[in-house]
Amino acid sequence: MKKILSIILLLLLIAGVSAAAVVPLSTKDAKSLMDKTPNLYILDVRTPEEYRQTRMKNSILIPDYDLEKRIHEVPKNRPILVICAVGARSKQASDLLVGKGYKEVYHLNNGLVGWYRAGFPLEK
Repeated sequence: MKKILSIILLLLLIAGVSAAAVVPLSTKDAKSLMDKTPNLYILDVRTPEEYRQTRMKNSILIPDYDLEKRIHEVPKNRPILVICAVGARSKQASDLLVGKGYKEVYHLNNGLVGWYRAGFPLEK
């Protein structure tokens, strides 16, 4: 799948088309991205209450309802992984980021619930 996406992005770049789009990731692919990308910005768009209960290491909380007014806090020069509980809010937040000109935006499509079920670590 990664090869196909790379080829499509290359063709779009050659054609002069903007290739910015949200890239949905499975839990396994998100873990791989985190392991390979030391400057990854992990944006958690859940509520403060949810974040206090459990969170992904090194994640930054900006609740989805605050994202538009706090978007300046999200760096444009780093890849971004957007997360929430099950994937719905993070998908909407990812679409907002791409609409605002962010180029490398990933979305954990099964959220922290999927992350936990896969046995990956969370902080409390």
